[in-house]
Amino acid sequence: MPRAGLSPGAVVDAALAVIDERGPEALTLAAVAARTGVATPSLYVHVRNLAELRRLVAQRVLTEMAERLGAAVMGRGRDEAVAALFHAWRAYVLAHPARYAAVPAQPRTDPEVAAAAAGLMEVVLAVLRGYGLTGSDAIHAARRLRATAHGFAALEAAGGFGLPEDLDTSYQQVIDMVVASLRGTAAAT
Repeated sequence: MPRAGLSPGAVVDAALAVIDERGPEALTLAAVAARTGVATPSLYVHVRNLAELRRLVAQRVLTEMAERLGAAVMGRGRDEAVAALFHAWRAYVLAHPARYAAVPAQPRTDPEVAAAAAGLMEVVLAVLRGYGLTGSDAIHAARRLRATAHGFAALEAAGGFGLPEDLDTSYQQVIDMVVASLRGTAAAT
């Protein structure tokens, strides 16, 4: 019989708490069981195994990101939307570096995680449509955007910028660089 109040969502919440506190490598069913106050076998009522729990965590993180980034860009267009997207991406990674690291680099290898990733991709593609980018042009632009936003935020979260220059200034320059590339791609199409 499942413990009252414990559900798949509550198990994912506990898994995220473990990840936030100790990193993605610390995620085990035993750690989640300890956090929820149940014996490890009791979790199998809610999740099949650790692989499924990792998948559910990735889905949750991608969904959270899509919601936050979508809210940030809502009602904005072109350059303003790109800036909002970048700032929301960075803010999420800095607020949740460990859970962000728990998302696989290639979420499309799992159909259920891919569905969550598609929600995030749709936010990015909506921003790019503001530049008139669709099809292959939009995919190439989305890759540039993701690589840039991810790279900067992941490096910052890991303490990878040790020089004293202001990170906000650097980040604004990154945004300006991406905006210029998008304008260039839009003008060429």
